[in-house]
Amino acid sequence: MNTVKVRDIEIGAGAPKIIVPIVGKTKDEIITEAKTFDSIPVDVVEWRADWFEGVFDFAQVKDVLTDLREVLGNTPILMTFRTSKEGGEKAIDDKAYAELNLNAAKSGLVDLIDVEIFTGDAVVREIIDGAHAAGVKVVASNHDFHKTPAKSDIIYRLRKMQDMGADIPKIAVMPQNKRDVLTLLAATEEMVTDYADRPVITMSMAGTGVISRLCGEVFGSSMTFGAAGKASAPGQMGVNDLNTVLGLLHNAL
Repeated sequence: MNTVKVRDIEIGAGAPKIIVPIVGKTKDEIITEAKTFDSIPVDVVEWRADWFEGVFDFAQVKDVLTDLREVLGNTPILMTFRTSKEGGEKAIDDKAYAELNLNAAKSGLVDLIDVEIFTGDAVVREIIDGAHAAGVKVVASNHDFHKTPAKSDIIYRLRKMQDMGADIPKIAVMPQNKRDVLTLLAATEEMVTDYADRPVITMSMAGTGVISRLCGEVFGSSMTFGAAGKASAPGQMGVNDLNTVLGLLHNAL
């Protein structure tokens, strides 16, 4: 298993790394929240750009990123536009989606971008290649807010992300029952043991799936999401509690 190094963070080694999302609608909200992050345990900050009211004007996006970079210092920034079809705040066409992500990568202000793997192979490949040319890592993602696919389907999706060159494959699924959580964990273990040559991120959402956000070091998920303010997905724990549990598990392994 190869790890992924982003600034001073080595993803795929040791305890799962904590990603904390920012979901502000205005620049002031975004920067104000970022300024509180020096007092919490955070490895990577995810800016959920789909929440930002000025996201379709890249000059405004770059203005926010410039200030985020200054406030966050050496903390890695993951920029994500989560589309409405995968649970995000806004719809976007493929051309604008590619332009936004490629412009962000070329800005030198972000360390990682998120690309939804089922956007279309040609668009996804363009974004991944462009990000890599700019020295930016790619998290390829897929989200199912309605159900948990079969284990074989989860593994297929993660392998597709890896095959297309993403640095970190990620999947989030919704459990209908406890058995669905076991399906996600079994898929994670099989992917990591049999197929993955890079870190992966997996999670089962909502309260039923919260255990999956905590036990990544056991089953193979390399990162997990914790909320400092408003959660960006159902089931996210507060970041301080999350850090405590991850530390306890890490020390016991």
